Amino acid sequence: MTDFLYPFIDGGEDDLDALMDDLAASVRDKEAASAQLCAAALSDSRPKLDAAAGAIAERFAAGGRLFAFGNGGSSTDATTLAALFACPPRGRPLPARDLVADSAVLTALGNDVGFSLIFSRQLIAHARPGDIAVGFSTSGSSEDLLVAFAEAASHGVLTIGFAGYDGGDMGRAGLDHCLVVDSDSVHRIQEAQAALGYALWQAVQTALDGAAVRV
Repeated sequence: MTDFLYPFIDGGEDDLDALMDDLAASVRDKEAASAQLCAAALSDSRPKLDAAAGAIAERFAAGGRLFAFGNGGSSTDATTLAALFACPPRGRPLPARDLVADSAVLTALGNDVGFSLIFSRQLIAHARPGDIAVGFSTSGSSEDLLVAFAEAASHGVLTIGFAGYDGGDMGRAGLDHCLVVDSDSVHRIQEAQAALGYALWQAVQTALDGAAVRV
């Protein structure tokens, strides 16, 4: 199960010291690759990130709310982003909801109407024109996210996507804003998306402060 991450573990290595050295070198290599991709993603995405932050700030200033969602590991990024906005370490708290938080809702929708609708049905129930929908996907082609974005757009909800690879179907779906991490490593994509999410939160706080608005 670990051969794709640490191939030398299953490669017949019987020297413990050599194995530990290999593990340490692998960790350093992954840390360096992650830092490099995060820096590149933040630099390459800055104009799009600032544009997205400005649009989000406008929605919050007008009374909008943010809804975040994603699958698997990306669900943790959605949870983190929603928490950053709702209960920030500094700055103003903003109305944000994590659509992956309620296991009863997710399992009921998945069982009763199908997994592809687990986020769109929640947006139908809770979102209104002027709100914000933020979805995370490493592939950019998760069906339930695409369905949710289409539903959101049809109701005047701002659509913000985080995708990897070449953006996938999200990059071609006409979202209002789509931040793409140019990588084919799921692990590195998620780490870079987490950094972009934090940067987006910071940029929204800055935009709201600069506009001197009350939320």
